[in-house]
Amino acid sequence: MSEESIFGSKVKGLYNDLCRKEWNANTVGILVALFSILIMAWWRPWGAVGAVRNWGDWMMYGLTSLVGSDAGIFGLYEDAPRSILVASGSVIGIGFVAGAFVSACLGNDFAFRIPPVLEMCKAVAAGIFMGIGATMAGGCNVGGFYNAIGNLSAHGFAMWVGLVAGAITGLKYIYWEMEHISWGSGGAKTIELPSALNMLLGFAGIAALIAGTYIYSGNEDSDYIASLGGLLLISSALGYCMQRGRWCMIQGFREPHMTGNATMAKAVALSVFIVALGAVVLKYGVPVRIDGDPVLATAHYVRGTFGWGGVVGGFIFAFGAMLAGGCGTGTLWRVGEGQIKLWIVVPFFALSNSIMTSWFKDNDFEADGVLGRYVYLPDVFGYTGTLFLIGFAMVTWYLIVSWNEDANKLIVDM
Repeated sequence: MSEESIFGSKVKGLYNDLCRKEWNANTVGILVALFSILIMAWWRPWGAVGAVRNWGDWMMYGLTSLVGSDAGIFGLYEDAPRSILVASGSVIGIGFVAGAFVSACLGNDFAFRIPPVLEMCKAVAAGIFMGIGATMAGGCNVGGFYNAIGNLSAHGFAMWVGLVAGAITGLKYIYWEMEHISWGSGGAKTIELPSALNMLLGFAGIAALIAGTYIYSGNEDSDYIASLGGLLLISSALGYCMQRGRWCMIQGFREPHMTGNATMAKAVALSVFIVALGAVVLKYGVPVRIDGDPVLATAHYVRGTFGWGGVVGGFIFAFGAMLAGGCGTGTLWRVGEGQIKLWIVVPFFALSNSIMTSWFKDNDFEADGVLGRYVYLPDVFGYTGTLFLIGFAMVTWYLIVSWNEDANKLIVDM
């Protein structure tokens, strides 16, 4: 074999490893944690519901312009939201979907997947449930659980309880549906694209992300807008990794009770602890810094939902995610690979979350302690104690789901 053909085979092998093969769940969990820490260090923690809510705010603002602001909830949408291209949460969401789209195209996974009629109907309900639950819990599976615990907030533990219960209830419903509902099983169709076109679209996506990052970063009039380039790029890396590993957190709550498989649950536990380590470094006020201020504000992702709001919100969100077939981030990366069911979920997720959040803010529910309390764990346990607490919780979860892989004691029977 010539040197050129050897080099070519190495290039092909690297492309297959990076773009075509499904990545190991633990590898993706570590990468997601590292990019999570990187985006925190750049500016702020990432999430999915911030983007979805901004898009929902624009939908409601558009409807308000048609029906008038005197009609009920529309009175909360008199002022235009921040542009989807300027709101930081929206930019993160756009980058995330774009990264997933690039991954899907380069891996020849992108296709228009039209679900059965029943799944389309469930998508509407799923989006509504997810939007309501995310409002009550203080975020979706990222802001309410993953980055909540990772950012040392107690409300992540409250949502965790709700997520487990909601996933089990959703699984029971799915089993019931399989036995009792036969309507709407038809209509599924997959429209695949030629592999060459997929690859072309993938490289076009990369070019668009580079161009977008360059445009943002080159803005000389606003440091805020210039910093969005980093958010776009890092969030696209998160989307790419999660699509490539098919990394969906709701799977970590579902599979131990459905098949006994704990691969995703263990990967999520590992990832959460790594993020917590990073948050301690970024939120700890080292004296040699200017005035001893932390790199990241300690209040970031600390929400006043450590209480019934977090638990019930987590339950409702997880039930909706089970109907959708994807959590907040799982929904967005599936949008990027062409799954039409999740394209239906997103607008209803956006609308319900926008309406609920606007109503909650207008009545100061969270600020008044209606949903629970604000608890920054280092204020109670110190930074060392908080790390031990989070580490203990993640190890306990890891051991329980590992034990269940062999014992099958937690599996929900059909």
